[in-house]
Amino acid sequence: MTRREGDPVLSETTARQSIDVGFLSDGGELGAKMRTFDWSTSPLGPPHQWSQALKTTVSMLLAAQAQIVLFWGPEYVALYNDAYAPGIGANHPRALGRPAIENWGELWDDLEPLLSSVRRTRKTFAAKDRPFYVERHGYGETSYWDVSYSAVPDDDGSVGGVLCIVSETTERVLGEMQLRASEARYRELNATLEQRVAERTAERHLLATIVETTDGQIQALDPNYRWLAINASCADAYQRIYGKRPKIGDSLQEFLADRPDHLAAATALWARALGGEAFTSIEEFGDPSFDRRVYEMKFETLRAPDGTRIGAFLTGMDVTDRLEEQARLAQAEEALRQAQKMEAMGQLTGGVAHDFNNLLTPIVGLLDLFQRKGIGGEREQRLIAGAAQAAERAKTLVQRLLAFARRQPLQAVPVDIGRLVADMGELISSTTGPQIQVTVDTPEGLPEAMADPNQIEMAILNLSVNARDAMPDGGKLRISAKARTVEPAHGSDLAPGTYVCISVADTGIGMDEATLTHAVEPFFSTKGIGQGTGLGLSMVHGLASQLGGALTITSSLGAGTTVELWLPISHAVAGTIDAVPQTTLRPLPAGTALLVDDEPLVRMSTAEMLSELGYRVVETGSAEDALQRVKDGLRPNLLVTDHLMPGMSGTELGLTLRNQIPELQILVVSGYANNEGITPDLSRLTKPFRSDELAASLANLAKAGG
Repeated sequence: MTRREGDPVLSETTARQSIDVGFLSDGGELGAKMRTFDWSTSPLGPPHQWSQALKTTVSMLLAAQAQIVLFWGPEYVALYNDAYAPGIGANHPRALGRPAIENWGELWDDLEPLLSSVRRTRKTFAAKDRPFYVERHGYGETSYWDVSYSAVPDDDGSVGGVLCIVSETTERVLGEMQLRASEARYRELNATLEQRVAERTAERHLLATIVETTDGQIQALDPNYRWLAINASCADAYQRIYGKRPKIGDSLQEFLADRPDHLAAATALWARALGGEAFTSIEEFGDPSFDRRVYEMKFETLRAPDGTRIGAFLTGMDVTDRLEEQARLAQAEEALRQAQKMEAMGQLTGGVAHDFNNLLTPIVGLLDLFQRKGIGGEREQRLIAGAAQAAERAKTLVQRLLAFARRQPLQAVPVDIGRLVADMGELISSTTGPQIQVTVDTPEGLPEAMADPNQIEMAILNLSVNARDAMPDGGKLRISAKARTVEPAHGSDLAPGTYVCISVADTGIGMDEATLTHAVEPFFSTKGIGQGTGLGLSMVHGLASQLGGALTITSSLGAGTTVELWLPISHAVAGTIDAVPQTTLRPLPAGTALLVDDEPLVRMSTAEMLSELGYRVVETGSAEDALQRVKDGLRPNLLVTDHLMPGMSGTELGLTLRNQIPELQILVVSGYANNEGITPDLSRLTKPFRSDELAASLANLAKAGG
């Protein structure tokens, strides 16, 4: 062709340079920027002077969809692709062609040793969720990345640079529900690899090294399900789960021919990818005789340079351990939520019981007064007796609420559980009826447990009644007690050690999982309206916890239920529990009683009882008012005070007045029915109470001398 006059003249050098930068032609925005970039300002110099290894590496990373940055030369000059650019924020594009220290300065003390180690040892550095402190958006932040740093050989065989394939995992690490980003996303891997194998031996070696050294699992299939490519990590995974390794050219259909179910699952996924669909899937694969693992797999279409679809490839990752850890975390969180719910319900029911006791105290006291004085005729006395019976039932209900809230009064002493259970056999048989076959099994030599025998008897009776109701057509009820050792992994969360375990097992209808989940919640009941309070199991649960033990329940529909009450063993010698003598209401030695309670109705009924017992009663509504009465000259012989009141508590009042009046007799009354905050040497009485119970407490107080 003859050049015409006026045509532009291209020098031979310019034409050659234009050809030499052709490797940047398919590099997207970064490729275009590199072609127009002023390389005279970069330590690398113009691209046509770069080594073939550098050109090949840059061509590969520009075409890749993965986030890739190359740090080349001793100054670690940065070259990266479109996918990587957003990850460095405002540092792009000034980082292009510049030494890394200029734009990664805030993390250079962290990054530089990693890069130097890879250059020096030629060993790949890989890490998952590695933290890096970066300043990419005008402020500092800690980001997390999956990284793979590999040494890239230069033309002379020395290390030319470090190729960094990265994937940011910051959002998942900070708590959002995301799966790990795939370590590497290679598009057109096989087509590029096959083409360049024929064209450039050096490039083939470079790409093969990158693929083989990554931790990600990479494989590609052609439309006939034959392997076009597979790296060592992926072949290792097949070896682990199937006991054999595929190689390039093998057929997936032949490889899994002896496992048709596995083949069907695998080909169903590959068929979608071979049909042109790009997707991510999490699936479990493997022969149980070897191993079963869960993989996160990203499938993409494999295309030739002209865009023709020639197969599909995937990048995968074994996520079995991560999913198991997530499942364990979810289970622990659910257990924590359940514990918090039960604690909140316990606080609520404890508060309700306290207020209810304050309401019951004047009711019980006045009904008792009406009965003792014989007020009204026969009909009126019958109505009063009925009301008193209802009040006692309400009192029992409150005790069960307090048991669930772990605020019931307990007299924990060494108890012979074997004897206690054996002695209850006849009572349980009469309670459950003739349709229930009751068996009691208690071995000799069972160690004593620390417990309140009255509460344990009530608990066993409650569990037996529940078992009876679960066997409407009859069945078998087995009550046993054994000494058992708790290991650290025990499902009850008990501290390791030896316990006495009381078991109540029935052959009834059992409970499904949903019912079992709510079984110990207060007021939850599967019985009909009016047939139960829903407090039986919750009371036993609270009792066990208050004694330092636990309650465990195993049940399934149609297979019966077993409830186990675990009690800590006693290291003291079992003794005899002194029975509290029944006190006949009679006047006590006369004197002045200072009555302190912030509830007017409680004061009214208690004052009436004290007057009947021969005391002159002085009433106050607070501890502060009571102290003022004493300061003004009042010298009481007896102090009867509520424990929990606004301001100073009754216990604090009693201790203060004892210092002023040493001979003062003190009786602390509590609506919570527990000893928390009450000094052990102060006598206590639980609301609600009748006149005879108040008289008994005062008689014992007088006998003890205060």
